[in-house]
Amino acid sequence: MGNDMLKVLHQGLRDRLMLLATSNLSDAIDQLKHQGIHAGGAVIGIVPQWGRTRIVGEAVTVRVTAHAALASGAHLGVDAIATAKPGDVIVVDNRGDLHNNCWGEILSMAARMRELSGVVVDGAVRDVDACEQFEFPVHARGTVPITARGRIMQEAWNVPVRLGDIAVRPGDIVMADVNGVVVIRVEALEQTLERAEAIAAKEERGITRYLKHLNALYFFVSTSKPGISRLPKIIAPSKGILSTIA
Repeated sequence: MGNDMLKVLHQGLRDRLMLLATSNLSDAIDQLKHQGIHAGGAVIGIVPQWGRTRIVGEAVTVRVTAHAALASGAHLGVDAIATAKPGDVIVVDNRGDLHNNCWGEILSMAARMRELSGVVVDGAVRDVDACEQFEFPVHARGTVPITARGRIMQEAWNVPVRLGDIAVRPGDIVMADVNGVVVIRVEALEQTLERAEAIAAKEERGITRYLKHLNALYFFVSTSKPGISRLPKIIAPSKGILSTIA
């Protein structure tokens, strides 16, 4: 993926995605699958390694292999970072390896300088404390203290890879949050986004109805008997919830 390629994920689409959770998108992908549309998939177990960071962007991929499995080439991740566009996401396929680090402080700093959205690693990372200091989102399966040198190397980049059992192609849309990761096939982005927005709106309506029922319960109890302090705190007036219900 070069800098001259069309940017699929323009700011309008990015803003819409950032209003959703991976759970909304995962549900949308499941619904589309039932209609015979393969829109992508969800990945379990890859989570933020600091804070509650969120990542959204087009995938720039890296595949990792054991050290000396191939002739020595470019340093791991350098090609991907150098060719990525601002807002892109580096996706590293290390086959879920939790014993070998494949991403650290130096790569994160370089990616941040390129204004990338973050990195998603199917494997382990290190230097998470440093990444937190300069606020670069790192999502992975875990952390280790050891170096990648002499243990792993880059096998290929800008090629189809996998996160868990989900395929990721260069340019596919990746969203990651505290729940996990969702990969959206770029050709199904609009369908997935529209479906996820409908799901989120339906959930919001359900929450509003639920809170209205709580409001009715609060009114009934408060006017019929003392001891309102025994009610759940969620419906206590001091929480400010009741006053916000239309």
